[in-house]
Amino acid sequence: MNEYSSATAVVVGGSIGGLTAALLLRDLGFRVEVYERTPTPLDGRGSGIVLQPDTVRWFAERSSQQLADLHTSTSYVQYLHRDGEVVHREKATWTYTSWGTFYRALLTDFGADHYHYGEYACGFSQDDDRATVRFVSGATASADLVVFADGITSTARERFDPDAKLRYSGYVGWRGTVAQSALTPQTRELLQDAITYDVVPHSHITMYPIPGEEGLGPAHRLMNYVWYRNVPAGPELTELAIDKRGFHGSVSVHPGQVQDRYVAEMRDAAAALFAPAVAEVVLATADPYLQVLYDVRSSRMAQGRVALIGDAACASRPHAAAGTAKAAADGWALAAALRDSGGDIVAALTKWEPAQLQLSDALLRRVVDMGERSQFHNTWRPGDPDLRFGLYGPGR
Repeated sequence: MNEYSSATAVVVGGSIGGLTAALLLRDLGFRVEVYERTPTPLDGRGSGIVLQPDTVRWFAERSSQQLADLHTSTSYVQYLHRDGEVVHREKATWTYTSWGTFYRALLTDFGADHYHYGEYACGFSQDDDRATVRFVSGATASADLVVFADGITSTARERFDPDAKLRYSGYVGWRGTVAQSALTPQTRELLQDAITYDVVPHSHITMYPIPGEEGLGPAHRLMNYVWYRNVPAGPELTELAIDKRGFHGSVSVHPGQVQDRYVAEMRDAAAALFAPAVAEVVLATADPYLQVLYDVRSSRMAQGRVALIGDAACASRPHAAAGTAKAAADGWALAAALRDSGGDIVAALTKWEPAQLQLSDALLRRVVDMGERSQFHNTWRPGDPDLRFGLYGPGR
């Protein structure tokens, strides 16, 4: 008999990590409800994701959807010089998707019947038998298991670790996408089959092709990038993060909302600093947006019947391209612990926690080192194997 055939679970946060966890819990037999704070379907602002094994494992092992229908790929990693010359190029296959493409595929598998929009979780409590989530709407949801996957601004993290505060990295990420078809033939040829880096003093940019909203084909693909730029903490950062409506974006400023003067300065800097092909992509971006980069790690991920996964538990700079992979890995490890626990949810979470804490600690230490090398020490060298993507280590 399935130990969880009469068990219930609530997942707070309906993004990629939350949906992966929800699907895995449902496969174990749980009746799962997902609560997402935004009132409408998520769109990811068009940003890209580097796919790693844990991220795609659901589609590789359990889904009827074909992974090949969800991603683009490139054959090389390359670094460009200011004059446009390739200073390093190596054979290395990576695959990518757009955030929205991957989210919609997961949501298709989960379905809409038990996915609730517009519910902002503000707290939880539990006893020996149940955990209850409280929402700002006044609603509550109780279950045998609660999983918080509500991201870097998680409302639950403080209840796990009051000392786990966001620590500003000292730099922001400018992000954007441009249709490949809008680029010049020379730029398209140079960039379309590689993940491309351009490293300049105290900064670097990386870009790669992702699916467009209408498909994977060359006519629909987008060139996606993130450019890391130092901004001192304090008034300068605060002013940058105020959007056109006068609202302060604590962790991001959305497309179309970054103040025009900052966009103009960013474009001027790109033209002055980068290889012509890289600069062309940045200058062609209609609505670049900002991500303020923080590090945070909770010293706890399990508390009775409640778990903290993904960015809610540990959010870090994206240099290892491992954020979504870490969230998925947390979900897969949790499902394995529950499967082997004989139905004892509290024991499963207790068993699951130590390895995931260790993984998050190792990842955080590595990406902090990568960021410091790029943004402050100028020791990021083209082709350095220690700088490769990977959740479990460079290239892993």
